[in-house]
Amino acid sequence: MKHKILLVDDQDELRGLLADSFLARGFDVLQASDGAALKNLLSGTQPDVALLDLRLPDADGLDLLSTMKRQWPETEVIVLSGYGTLDTAVEATKRGAFHFQTKPHNDGLYSLVDRALERKQQAQENSKLIDALKRMSGDSSPIFQCAQMKAVMRTIERIAPSDVSVLITGESGTGKEVVADLIHTLSPRNKGPFIKINCAALPRELIESELFGSVKGAFTGSQGDREGLFRQAEGGTLLLDELSEMPIDTQSKLLRVLQEKEVRPVGGRTSYKTDCRILASTNRRVEDAIKESKLREDLYYRISAISVALPPLRDRRDDILPLARAFLKRFSSQADRPMTDFTPAAAERMRSYDWPGNVRQLQNEVQRAVLMCDGKAIDLQDLSIMDTRSELDDQNLTLMEAMERNKIVEVLRETNGNKLETARRLGIGRQTLYNKIKAYAIAA
Repeated sequence: MKHKILLVDDQDELRGLLADSFLARGFDVLQASDGAALKNLLSGTQPDVALLDLRLPDADGLDLLSTMKRQWPETEVIVLSGYGTLDTAVEATKRGAFHFQTKPHNDGLYSLVDRALERKQQAQENSKLIDALKRMSGDSSPIFQCAQMKAVMRTIERIAPSDVSVLITGESGTGKEVVADLIHTLSPRNKGPFIKINCAALPRELIESELFGSVKGAFTGSQGDREGLFRQAEGGTLLLDELSEMPIDTQSKLLRVLQEKEVRPVGGRTSYKTDCRILASTNRRVEDAIKESKLREDLYYRISAISVALPPLRDRRDDILPLARAFLKRFSSQADRPMTDFTPAAAERMRSYDWPGNVRQLQNEVQRAVLMCDGKAIDLQDLSIMDTRSELDDQNLTLMEAMERNKIVEVLRETNGNKLETARRLGIGRQTLYNKIKAYAIAA
């Protein structure tokens, strides 16, 4: 797509030379010889960059600059003047000018225009990211305050427009799927499909058919051709969630697909080209997964051209309350129960809690509290989480033991004290659960 540039100058010869030069560089060029002509253009499509002469016969250039920025906020304006002073340059910058350039022009003007275009593109990417975060959080305020997550957001901004494969790592519940959603939303492929597969959810005999497709009779029960997820994600993005849970022999076939950009359906004799961006995630430490033969090292290096590591919520405490308030706004609206905030005691409890389930646990806790609360603000008694620090002091527990105790208490409450269901959800035996309830002095 061509960039559009507006030239505002009352010197016809100079304006004509600039117009010819930018046309030769592939720009669409608009021209205005005075303030009246510029105002007639303001109702049209905004240009990417404008070169504005401050000395016009019928208008003050600084006033026109203010008008342009109100009407065309995304246009980068380079102010031109043959009578440059420091005060004028400062005032132009205050009114939104990208740069102040004195006449006569030189070749540096073209590089200045290139820099203005780069800033405009960056501003657009920032705007897309902010809009995407607002849609996901349901809130208009920033939900990431800590330095680690701000760095993650900057990484997402840089990598989203490319087709590079990305590996997203982090504990369960840290928001790996949200990051994948952001990358797809901000990418040029966002008009295409976004297909997700949980590699831990499918049995070994089905995952290859699900990924690559299969032909009729390829295996027992295969009664027709099956379109694989690679084909379904054509022109879009494919997320391989929990990659390290994929069978090793399937990982080797996936590696070949990534290298050759071709997929052969199970039982098929021919391959077809594939065009989708690959994102992957895992909640395992990569070094451990490779060492335990859960993840092929060559696949890791192939799929992790870029890695995005999400810190656990306990390491980013500045994000806890902004996230909690975003969830509160969403869930109180859904439940038609207007709630303003958390009481100071509840806010302190939430901020000091270690959140072993990370953002997912925080979201569930806020949703539960909204339903349990009788007042206008979530109070301490509306929360199910315990004070980890007092538990450490009262029972001489380690941090991990306190976190385990809190998780057991949380699930017992969710199941109304059903120990069999609690043990099932925790993935432990019933006798083990009884032993832990006794050891942690849990009233159950």
